[in-house]
Amino acid sequence: MGKYFGTDGFRGKAGAELTAEHAFMIGRFLGWYYTVKQGRDTAKIVIGKDTRRSSYMYENALAAGITSSGADAYLLHVTTTPCVSFITRTENFDCGVMISASHNPFSDNGIKLMNGIGEKMDDDLQDELERYIDGEPAELPSAEGADIGRTVDFYSGRNRYIGYLTSLSTKSFEKHTVALDCANGSSWMIGRAVFDALGAKTHVINNTPDGVNINLNCGSTHIEGLQKYVLENNLDVGFAFDGDADRCLAVDEHGSVVNGDMIMYICAKYMKERGQLPSNTVVTTVMSNFGLYKALDREGIFYEKTAVGDRYVYENMKENDHLIGGEQSGHIIFRKFAHTGDGLITAIMLMGVMIDTQLPLSVLASGMSMYPQVLKNVKVDDKDATLADPLVAASVEECTRQLGDNGRVLLRKSGTEPVLRVMAEAGTFEECEKQVDSMIAAMERSGHLIEVKK
Repeated sequence: MGKYFGTDGFRGKAGAELTAEHAFMIGRFLGWYYTVKQGRDTAKIVIGKDTRRSSYMYENALAAGITSSGADAYLLHVTTTPCVSFITRTENFDCGVMISASHNPFSDNGIKLMNGIGEKMDDDLQDELERYIDGEPAELPSAEGADIGRTVDFYSGRNRYIGYLTSLSTKSFEKHTVALDCANGSSWMIGRAVFDALGAKTHVINNTPDGVNINLNCGSTHIEGLQKYVLENNLDVGFAFDGDADRCLAVDEHGSVVNGDMIMYICAKYMKERGQLPSNTVVTTVMSNFGLYKALDREGIFYEKTAVGDRYVYENMKENDHLIGGEQSGHIIFRKFAHTGDGLITAIMLMGVMIDTQLPLSVLASGMSMYPQVLKNVKVDDKDATLADPLVAASVEECTRQLGDNGRVLLRKSGTEPVLRVMAEAGTFEECEKQVDSMIAAMERSGHLIEVKK
């Protein structure tokens, strides 16, 4: 990760850690890079945004920076991150920009960059951009006269994306009642448009954004509202998205949550049974639940583990030609259809399994049992030294030996905080707690422990 750009863009408190000046400089650099440095007559850069109040400020600042360098800025307005990815790769844009802080509260915002085929921007280019933000070079040439770029309303791009999504299902949803929790975010119009077009009896909640209520007690990070709604209205299924709709979690007809690991299990099993999983592999992160791996083992499906972050999942999928991967949080990538996690595609794929099998979601999910998990964040004096300490390493090895095939432990560095994440999964919460506390005790004996965070 760089100084400003992490695994999911440049993110921070709107107006403080991420300012309008930052957005202008990012636009300035991108316009210069693709028009001047790449030697193109006029570069085309497409911009989408979520419903946060600050997103409008960043949209204007980005467009001003892009056009001042001689490139054209195309505005999709409020739309989803996967929509920007789709439009970038299918409409021959040089790059795409999404303004969103995903599942974070409205007071945060972020700028996500995508390359010309809708994938997350290359690290080398983001490193060059960071150097420019820090003053190297101090100036970039400004376009003048007729060379100044244009700002183009590209609302029609959203309609093309909606058309693409509706084309993915070969079956009508007409026999199903479906709830969508749009988190007062990017999917607030698109979600209903897609499910209505596919014939579902669609119920939509949290679709009245006001600039400050995005993700507020709703969406994939607060799914209890959708659980209650599905039960009270006797619906077949519910889908919850996050602020920019690249995540999706589901709720079955009984109001139980079906998380990203369970969705991957259901879809991978279905794909394998129909010869649609040629590599016979699911790509997960190290934080996927042990229950997923047990269920995949039973089905004879292989899996790979990456670092936490859908960026790493996609890189593995692309390198090894795998078709499905994701995270427990609901970032699911169906690489045949998208280059990023897409909450609406995930919902469409899950609906397809329900329709083809004629089984309710609760039955489909019953083949996987989530193992109890305990996760504690531990502040230490030095993360790398703690991980390398012989006492700590021996403790991890002993905990792993004790659990055998009935669980696992994981000790990893946080990418965003000065802490280690100490995790155990086992048959009971008591066993998980025992193993986690054992590893923490080893850190205390080694002298590295500062405190166990609340």
